[in-house]
Formats: sequence, C-alpha cells, structure tokens
Amino acid sequence: MSTEEVLPADCDLLVVGSGAAGLAAAISAAHAGLKPVIVEKSEYFGGSTAVSGGAIWVPDNPIMRAAGMEDDRRAARRYIELETGNRFNAELVDAFLDNGPAAIDFFNTKTALKMTHRPYAPDYHPDKKGAALGGRVLDALEYDGRALGENLNRLRPPIKEFTILGGMQLGRADLFHFVRMTREWPSFVHATKQVLRYVKDRVSVGRNTRLSLGAAVAGRLAETVFALKIPLLTEHELVSLQRDGAGRVTGAVLRTRHGDKTVTSRKGVVLASGGFPHDAKRRSESFEHVRRGLPHYSMAPSPNTGGAIAAAEAVGAAFVSTNSDAASWAPISLIPQPDGSKRPFPHLFMDRAKPGIIAVGHDGRRFTNEAASYHDFVQGMVEKLLDGNRKSAFLICDHAALRRYGLGAVPCFPGRIGPYLRSGYLKHGRSVEELARVCGIDTETLQETIDRYNGFAAQGMDPDFGKGSTPYQTALGDPDHKPNQCLKPLEGVLYAVEIFPGDIGTTMGLDVNANGQVKDVHGQVIEGLYACGNDINSIMSGSYPGAGITLGPALTFGYVIGRHAASR
Repeated sequence: MSTEEVLPADCDLLVVGSGAAGLAAAISAAHAGLKPVIVEKSEYFGGSTAVSGGAIWVPDNPIMRAAGMEDDRRAARRYIELETGNRFNAELVDAFLDNGPAAIDFFNTKTALKMTHRPYAPDYHPDKKGAALGGRVLDALEYDGRALGENLNRLRPPIKEFTILGGMQLGRADLFHFVRMTREWPSFVHATKQVLRYVKDRVSVGRNTRLSLGAAVAGRLAETVFALKIPLLTEHELVSLQRDGAGRVTGAVLRTRHGDKTVTSRKGVVLASGGFPHDAKRRSESFEHVRRGLPHYSMAPSPNTGGAIAAAEAVGAAFVSTNSDAASWAPISLIPQPDGSKRPFPHLFMDRAKPGIIAVGHDGRRFTNEAASYHDFVQGMVEKLLDGNRKSAFLICDHAALRRYGLGAVPCFPGRIGPYLRSGYLKHGRSVEELARVCGIDTETLQETIDRYNGFAAQGMDPDFGKGSTPYQTALGDPDHKPNQCLKPLEGVLYAVEIFPGDIGTTMGLDVNANGQVKDVHGQVIEGLYACGNDINSIMSGSYPGAGITLGPALTFGYVIGRHAASR
C-alpha cells in the first residue's frame, strides 16, 4: 500500500529531494528524534541515485575493516589533497573522513541499507600517493523491490538502455556472467535463472523487482523511510524558502498538484535536489566547452534543474564556481528513437577499456587514454574538439570486440546489432577506408593511427597514451586477454559510434560548512538552511578520484545533517 500522504502544514525538518542524500538526512533526523518530511519534484523518488551505478566511496569504512582489510585515513586525505590541488577544502574533507565510517556503520546496522565492500576496486589514479586498490568502494546488497509494496512503482525506473528484455536491470555480477553466457556453463546458468525471474516479475508485478546498483541503494533507504513513517511526497516542487525576522530559514513554499502550499519547519530545510545538470543557463555559464559552442548531454534525471540552488541564492546563499570541473564528465552517444528524438547513453566502463577499441577524432588521430576514467576521458575529448573545431569524436572497434564486449548501447553476442546499424547509431565498414568515409574521418590518418596502434597492441603496450598501464585500467579490461587486458589489434570489419561530451551530475554547488549548513556570500551560516548531495559544492572540488565519490559524501553529510539539526 502506498504511503504517500497529504502535505502537513508543519514539520520538524523539511527535506527537498529524495536521492541518497535526502533520504539519508531524513532517516538520520528521524533516528535522532525529529519528524521530517521529504518532498520530491518528480513523480518518482530515488533521484539520480536510483539510476546510478550505486558505488559508495568511504575510506577506512567498518565493512572493509570487518573483512580484514586495512586503510589509512591520512593516506586517503593525502590522495584527495593531491587530486584537488589548491582547491583542497580541508574543512569538508576532514568532516567526510571523520564521519564517513560512522555513517556507514549507522546505515548498515540501523537501516535496510545493507552493504558489502569491493575487495578489489582501484581508485581512479592508483599511481598517486594515498590511493587504494580496494575496500573503499561499497555496494548495496541486491534488493527485492517487492518489500516496497505499491511504493515500488514510485521508485524511479532504470534507464531503458541500461536494461535488457525491456526492463531487466543487470547488476555487477550479472554483467560478468551475461558477457560469458555463451562461453561458460556457470554463466549460462546464472543468466538463465535471472531471465526467468524477470519474466515472472513482469507477469506478476509488471516490472523488475530484483534491484541492484543505485536502485538497490534508493530502494533500501526508501524501505527505512516508509518503516519510520516519514512522509515522502512526490510532485512537490520547491518554489522559495521562508525566513523569519532574524533571517533564519523556517520553511518553504512548494508547488503541488493542488496549488502552492507553505510548510513551516521548526529545525529548518535540507536541500538535496540533485544539482543543476538540466539548468541550461547555469550550465552555459559553468561549462566552458558549452560556452565555446560544444554540444553537451546529461544522464541525470531531467527534473534536476537547479531550483533548490536558485532558491538558496535568493536568500543570500553562496554558490561556489571555482572547481576544476563543473560536473562529473562522461562521454555520451545518442540513440535514435522511433519518434525522431535521440536518447543519451553514457560510455562509463563497459567498452572503452576493452581490447580492440580505440577513440579518434575526425582527423583520424587518437586523443587520450581510452581506459581512463569517464571523467578524465572527456577532459581529453573536449580539448581535442575545441582544438579541432569539431562537435564529436568516435569510438571504433572491430567485429570480434563488438561481439565480445558490445559498444555503447550495442549489446555483445547474442544480442542483435541489426537495429543499431539500421538506425544509424552504429556505423560500419569492411575496411578502414570505408568506415572513414561513412563517418567523415580522415582516411589516410585513420589508417596510420590503426597501423601504429596495432603494432604496439600486439606487444601489449601503448607508448602513445598508456592504455592498460594502471591497475584501475586493467581492472576494466578483459582478464582473459593477454598480454595486456586492454590492448588488441583492430582487424577485419570495423564499427564506430559517435560520442559527445556529457555528464552524470554537476559538482559545483552551494557553499556549506562541516555540519552541512549553507553559508551566505559573506561566509556566514544561514541558520536553518542545510544542503547535501549534488546541491552542495563537491568536497572533491571538481576532481574525480574514484567510483562512488558522489554517494559516499551524500550519505555521510545526510547523516551529519540529521544529527546536527536534531541538536539545535
């Protein structure tokens, strides 16, 4: 039975946004004795978290410790300091490192968010001092969405292109088995079992109930929210913040299906609405490549238009615009739809690092390490596009790589590639010359690039960009391929997908202190106003040190805010 309720006239703490940060803040506040209310602009709860990879990065966490792994807080701090450079925010980083382990212990023991650690999950730049090769990254355990009852239909559904068979979500273990299902019997058994469960779910429930990745994080937190009887109201958009005579934030005006409503909040308001990835104006101001004419596409939910940030600025809040990067970048391809529109697809970790895949510009030259993190890859791509006055680049692979690993939205065998060829999403050529002509790439240079790459790849080396040269990169390659898990010559029929700059969320946001309290333009706390998640300026200052550096701080500062608000 759905627990959605009528918006109350008052509450102890009003939380705006229902991703991991907002849900965490509400749960923490409730455990501390408050009666919070969560409001969500969209028709779905779960925010960006529900459609994310679900990784949670917290150094020296108790789950890795319980498994016998060790970590060093000082090393983690040093790693973040090297990543952020002169933008290092000691106050927020220390607050994260000090409270992160306690937050993980709280959620893992006191809520439905049960987690496990990744024994081997290298930080994105493992060659830097303080980086770790495993333990810091956590995942929610797979979750049975039927525990949510009718509320399951209110959880943001997965991105269509991240599913198979019209809605079946694949977790990390599934990805391993599904690409091997035609080669290894245990993988075939695993894949068959999951498909049969999905078919049963579609018949009995109408959607997939086996939740993993970010959906498991959001679903598990939501289960606790409903168990604590915390109202979670969707289609309630923040319009403005209310203040008393002393300037303290005391509530908010919300736009609902029944008109604008005012809510009074005794302990204040928490902003956790997902940042501004779909605010065209702020994006053009903050993203240099957009200002300079490059296209840009975001994978964040479309309701994330920065309304909460704007409402905070209207009461004097400071917005930090000095990060090294304004968003967490990801290369994006565009999938043609039957109605003529195009849906974005992010190239995160499934294709670029694999052997037999390279990236080139229209001039036919490689421009960066294909196995680098999605954030780093786009940095290299943007530089290439701006220098060459181009709007896009290409990922190129041969037939063997396409069928073994897939390319973007194109599935590996036994998935069909015909629909993607017919739609124009996937280009192909029987020779380098033919593919170059189809894509508009310089033929002679592309041939030279592939010849040079092939010569080195056969030896397992890449002197030009170092693909496959770090533990992070080889972890994303093919463990069955030798001598380098990321390198193989391109041979025979070739395929290409066009890629563009994009993001999976913004990093610039509101200035906050160690308690999650929002500061004004003079550096003073705005009493009664908190923020966390992507509404605050990233504690990583625009850098991207590893998987889960969004959700780790989101859970941590949500936990901190709930406790702090209750203490006021």
